[in-house]
Amino acid sequence: MMQVRCSRLSNGLRVVTAAMPHVESVSLGIWIGAGGRHEAGSQSGASHFIEHLLFKGTKRRSARDISRAIEGRGGDINAFTQEESTCYFARVSAEHCWEAMDVLADMYAHARFAPGDVKKERDVVLEEILMYRDQPHHQVEEMLGQLLWRNHPLGRPLTGDEGTLKGLGRRELLAFKKRHYTTRGTVLAFAGKVDHESCVECAQALLGGERGGAARRFLPVTPAVAQGRMQLVSKDVEQAHAAIGFRGFGRHDSRRYALKLLNVILGENMSSRLFQVVREEHGLAYSIQSAAHVFHDTGALVVSAGLDRDRLVPAVRLIVRELARVRRSPVGRAELRRAKDYAVGQIRMGLESTSNQMMWIGEHFMAYGRLITPEDTIAALQAVTPADVQQVARALLRPDRSSVAMVMADVSASVEKELARWMRGLGA
Repeated sequence: MMQVRCSRLSNGLRVVTAAMPHVESVSLGIWIGAGGRHEAGSQSGASHFIEHLLFKGTKRRSARDISRAIEGRGGDINAFTQEESTCYFARVSAEHCWEAMDVLADMYAHARFAPGDVKKERDVVLEEILMYRDQPHHQVEEMLGQLLWRNHPLGRPLTGDEGTLKGLGRRELLAFKKRHYTTRGTVLAFAGKVDHESCVECAQALLGGERGGAARRFLPVTPAVAQGRMQLVSKDVEQAHAAIGFRGFGRHDSRRYALKLLNVILGENMSSRLFQVVREEHGLAYSIQSAAHVFHDTGALVVSAGLDRDRLVPAVRLIVRELARVRRSPVGRAELRRAKDYAVGQIRMGLESTSNQMMWIGEHFMAYGRLITPEDTIAALQAVTPADVQQVARALLRPDRSSVAMVMADVSASVEKELARWMRGLGA
């Protein structure tokens, strides 16, 4: 059982700890409630750009000082930007926990945003965008997002694009950071060999004087947010890269546990239906998988694959057949039991690491404002029935909820016609 405690400073910053006395390391993260969907159209990519710039130096440290302060003590430091949050994190031996916290707090509160750094890092992000554009599997995922949430912040790439990045100067980035990097919208998470009171004292000393401010809201997803159906791009590629998405519900929906198991059954691992049928039985793909994404008020179930371009028709027919089958017939109890055992096992094994415990508590306090314990999560998964899984499959895997993105060598009218017919087949 996780040993989790939470305290709130007077400025609203939450300090959450998961004590793991048997380990000799600590993972810590600063979670900010700001991400891609907090951005206006002209700000697209701002959250990710700011993430980069926090590593470029502070009033006390150069970029090299930041990395050496952690890596020079045997640790790791990194960050990621998501749709609804950004996290800066480090992992160090327990004896260096406070040095690591000092570095992260310094980055959070005192990043320089030097004009020269802004200019150079903009070029770095532009190269990152071009790198992703050269990866068809990444390109097709971005295309799918634009279809699922058309003209909405959730549908935009987290990196932004060439146009928006050129409009994000030092002034615009600092204004965005000031607006969204508020202590009331921030969670400081520790997991490992830590003492809660000491963590609170450290947070108070380093960040207790920072501005409170309210956590910022984002544009909701309502039925008025349009969903596109299909986008096909011709590109010189050896495979056809496909992503089929179904717009769904958010993280607060009780059906999320049935969705998790539906995803395991469909394509999360090598035992899944899609992997076994498309790859193992027919050899039509090397990579095929599904993923369930949940945000505050919406979500998606996505199937993605790199397919043999010369046998694209039978491959997609098999995928659609399996999606239709899970809608039509209840999952067998033995298959559901295997899916539950897999999901539960992944939780239990994952939480043996300090990094995953830090991610668990940080994600939960950021997304839910409270801890949903692993025990409660496991109990909810165990309670899912075959009827629950089929109900979610019927609710989501429908033509009117579907979007298809594909990158292939040759796009023709006949391919578009076939894809439209396949997707209509889901309703059969």
